Order: sequence, then C-alpha cells, then structure tokens
Amino acid sequence: MAKEFVLERFVIRWLVRGVLGLLLLAVAGYVVDWAMWRVRVAAGGGMGSVQVDRFTVAELKGGKEDYYPEGTAMVACSKSLYPQGGSNPCWWVERHREVLDRY
Repeated sequence: MAKEFVLERFVIRWLVRGVLGLLLLAVAGYVVDWAMWRVRVAAGGGMGSVQVDRFTVAELKGGKEDYYPEGTAMVACSKSLYPQGGSNPCWWVERHREVLDRY
C-alpha cells in the first residue's frame, strides 16, 4: 500500500510539472510573439486588414433567428500568433470572415 501511495505522488508530481511546463511555454511564446509584433509595428508592418461579411442576427419566437446582411467591412488585425494591440490575429480573422451582431 505504501508503494502505491509513493507511485501516485510521483505521477501527480510529474503531471503538475508537465502542466506548469506547458503554461510556462505558452507565456514565453506570448512574450516572444509580442516582441516580434512590436518590431514589425515599429518597422510599419505589424498590422493588416481583412475584408469580412457583416450580419445582424435577430432572435424570433420559437428560438428561430433571422439574418440581415449589412455588407462587407475591413477589419484591422495583427500579424502575429496571438491577439496583439486589441486586434485578433490575421490568420484567425481570415478563417472567420463572417461577423455576427446579435440582438
């Protein structure tokens, strides 16, 4: 029984270390991405824009929705891996070209 408890502590310790390692890797990735984005902004190329389709969604009775197209618009985006400068990254905006405004 004591051996099982030691094994459990060993496994839990390694799981915690793994989660903390992944968290540290994500934070370090964000910091590096931010630094690279700032260099691009200083050089004049850190931001981009993507054309998206805008729709207004109105809820109807019975759980139904009605979609009203509002046309297209240009959306500012950051040329980075993570969201920077209050804008989503361009790679994400290019894959989600429909913007829905729900009422």
